[in-house]
Amino acid sequence: MSDFNMADMFGKISNMQAKMKEVQERLSEVIVEAEAGGGMVTVKANGKREIISIVLDKDVIDPDDKEMIEDLVVAGVNKALEKAEEAAKVKMQEVYKDIMPGGGMPGMDMSKLGL
Repeated sequence: MSDFNMADMFGKISNMQAKMKEVQERLSEVIVEAEAGGGMVTVKANGKREIISIVLDKDVIDPDDKEMIEDLVVAGVNKALEKAEEAAKVKMQEVYKDIMPGGGMPGMDMSKLGL
């Protein structure tokens, strides 16, 4: 007879769902910062991939070079969102390690969850 316990598995799944929900709610507290143009543009984002702030150095503000400002803002936002996504992955992986320290439930490939 197998050592597999269906009730135990459902308990683990329920616990994992609760922890994941808690971590997702706390992702807004994870703040990352990225710079573009050697620090002329600074962008902050949270773990939910929301932009918190954009700060432009006064030297970058040139009304005659609007395209440069736009490019730097886009670059800064993209870097911040990339960092935010990585920070969120780290937090979610911590949840999996806490819940399933042995690497997961038998037959479940957690890598397919995109984390």
